[in-house]
Amino acid sequence: MQKLRYNDNNVIGRQRHKMTKGFTHLDWLESEAIHILREVAGQCANPVLLFSGGKDSICMLRVAEKAFRPGRFPFPLMHIDTGHNYPEVTGIRDKRAAELGERLIVRSVEDSMRRGTVVLKSPFESRNKHQSVTLLETIDEFGFDACIGGARRDEEKSRAKERIFSFRDEFGQWDPKNQRPELWDLYNARRFNGENMRVFPISNWTELDVWQYIARERLELPSIYYAHPRRIVRRNGALQPVTDITPAYPEEIVETLSVRFRTVGDITCTAPVESYADTVEKVVAETASVTITERGATRLDDQTSEASMEQRKKEGYF
Repeated sequence: MQKLRYNDNNVIGRQRHKMTKGFTHLDWLESEAIHILREVAGQCANPVLLFSGGKDSICMLRVAEKAFRPGRFPFPLMHIDTGHNYPEVTGIRDKRAAELGERLIVRSVEDSMRRGTVVLKSPFESRNKHQSVTLLETIDEFGFDACIGGARRDEEKSRAKERIFSFRDEFGQWDPKNQRPELWDLYNARRFNGENMRVFPISNWTELDVWQYIARERLELPSIYYAHPRRIVRRNGALQPVTDITPAYPEEIVETLSVRFRTVGDITCTAPVESYADTVEKVVAETASVTITERGATRLDDQTSEASMEQRKKEGYF
């Protein structure tokens, strides 16, 4: 009897090996993300997928297609707009939502400013950190119990503390010391009224994985992710784009460089990097050689304690 069980297990093992033999690491990551999305759909009553038009959320959108097509998504798409986003990115956001025929909810920090729930210290202050207020207001407006985001653990040190199903209390706050265990990929979405889950299906992906997936799936991205000439100034160790929102100071020297964006957010806090990678293949090769995280290199708002990622997450940020 023992010998029969051993042989049976060997047969099952060989069959599983044949089924997964052609799987690449991208296939495994995609399968995990699909499983997580279906868990959200199964466990949560009113989820929403955060979709900005950035590279990570575009990958999330493709995973959602594979998880639920040919049916409709079991959740709408949502973007919290600062009002200072790059038009190339919001253009792709609107285009993809229209192509898929999915509902897109857009709420702006400017809406919160008009309500008086967001007050800027100056007209030139970055609005990025104030997205937390607008996000929590929108969650309350629609009664969402889970927000699905494209955050990844390799982006920034506080992201690495997140569970895949990240619990937020009735005030929308994140406490990294009060999170539920996720043993054997078992996810717990139980919550009381007013509490919320943030779910990160591509948490285990890296920046290189994202670009390899973009290449494999031939995903369309905003053009600013690829090398292009742009007027910049060198400010606080970073390349600051010169725009109407972020003009050069009188004493600064304006240069035109070939740059691309590794991550994209509010214009006031997103810096490009010098690059000549103008195709997805060149970006993949360049990404494989970098030694600094994308947010560490290009997100100016992560450099100060007042607007640090961890502090913002504790206040309700994505």
